[in-house]
Amino acid sequence: MPRCPRCSPALLALPLGALGLLLVVFLLRTYRSQGPTAGPAWGPRKQLPLQPGTDEKRIWKENLKGAIRIPTVSFSEDKLNLTALEEFNTYIKKVFPGLFSCSFIQHEIIAGYSHLFTVHGSDLQLEPYMMLAHSDVVPASDEGWNYPPFSAKEVDGFIYGRGTLDDKGSAIGILQALEFLLKIKYRPQRSFYVGIGHDEEVSGYKGALQIAARLESRGVRLSFLTDEGLGILDGVIQGMNRPIALIGATEKGYITMDLSAEMQPGHSSMPPRETSIGILAAAVSRLEQNPMPNLFGSGPEKATFEQLAPEFSFPVNVIMSNLWFFTPLVSRILEGKSSSNALVRTTTAVTMFHAGVKSNIIPPSASATVNFRIHPAQTVQEVIDIVKHAISDDRVKITIKNAFEPLPVSPYDEKSFGYQIVGRTIRDVFSGITFAPGVCVGNTDSRHYVRLTQHIYRFSPIWLKPEDISRIHGLNERISVQNYELLVQFYLQLIQNADTEVLPTPHLESHEL
Repeated sequence: MPRCPRCSPALLALPLGALGLLLVVFLLRTYRSQGPTAGPAWGPRKQLPLQPGTDEKRIWKENLKGAIRIPTVSFSEDKLNLTALEEFNTYIKKVFPGLFSCSFIQHEIIAGYSHLFTVHGSDLQLEPYMMLAHSDVVPASDEGWNYPPFSAKEVDGFIYGRGTLDDKGSAIGILQALEFLLKIKYRPQRSFYVGIGHDEEVSGYKGALQIAARLESRGVRLSFLTDEGLGILDGVIQGMNRPIALIGATEKGYITMDLSAEMQPGHSSMPPRETSIGILAAAVSRLEQNPMPNLFGSGPEKATFEQLAPEFSFPVNVIMSNLWFFTPLVSRILEGKSSSNALVRTTTAVTMFHAGVKSNIIPPSASATVNFRIHPAQTVQEVIDIVKHAISDDRVKITIKNAFEPLPVSPYDEKSFGYQIVGRTIRDVFSGITFAPGVCVGNTDSRHYVRLTQHIYRFSPIWLKPEDISRIHGLNERISVQNYELLVQFYLQLIQNADTEVLPTPHLESHEL
């Protein structure tokens, strides 16, 4: 009988009885993964004594619109819209007066435009936590937008504007939640900090880094920290039966690398065998043709799929419940799309290429910029070594412009206080949606706070469908009014949930065979 080229050699080598036993193991593990997952046995959701009404929610919406209309654009580290940032400073004082007059809240302006709020809880024995967001946005012109990017136009239940998703929506949402709590005279038990950076889009060196340094100088240690990051994904992951929430337990590292080649200039009528452009183009081509190794299973991304196995439809749920066997298959499938390929390896992106001054002149030099996002299982030096080996040409000079290691992986088990608080809040506000750890492929201000806590969780309470992913830093960025109301309620609930002293006793049931 001819051999099926798609079949695994290991499976074909097994006797029929062993194949049957293996099938039973697959199905048992799949069935057991459908049951209740290990985690704290939470009680009923905490409810505020007074809930926001229609008029209150209208205020929430208008306050967001006003913030979106302020073009707090970061163009580069040395070029920010300082006039708009100053206007934002004035704006939040106007729309959140309670924050700036409350006796147990301290406000500080850091580096002129970033904000640090210290909320002193009623129980000073509880270790504080912190919530981060940022007020700056990436540039946007009117071209290609259905409505001007700084108009905050409301159409069909959506508010359009740069920053609605990234990340002014969360910045205003956190402050709005705190303002509402003050209005109903709710004082948190656990102290916490709110950090609103003003230059996250250009690395956060003047904002978040300075806020973190200020707190560290005071000896502050944080129970946990939340920042923007992953969100609620609806139809984004193929084969998923319903929306799920991913909490970023880490984020990828980063290298910006310049490659350059130099040759003698000359006339194009007498070209050398190789030009600086040809040498560099060949080097760049080798990088693209030799991607970094697939590291699926070496970071939290494996736990993502294992914990979400019950949410997949058949037969994908069988595969995800048995990654001990199917990891090679899944890793190859994930390589197929750029969005999922970013989860399994360090990515290589050639982003700039410069060479030549005139059509009939052999250029003396050529340069290219390559950006790498480093998988949590790799280091900066390992990536550099792989690049040198792939290029294998001493004529190509490698210069590191900027680099930092992947962030430490924060704990995400049933005993991890911050992770479980964020997860409980997701379930409370978004109708019991399942959550799992994930990897942020982008970078956030949270990387500046690793000296203050080992428990950093990156989650944006934003509902994202496939068509919404490209809106972030893209055209027609928007958020629905309903989603924004839930976003504010998320932070209201998070503050309440964090007021618990200890986590409930976790379930002891195990699903392992």
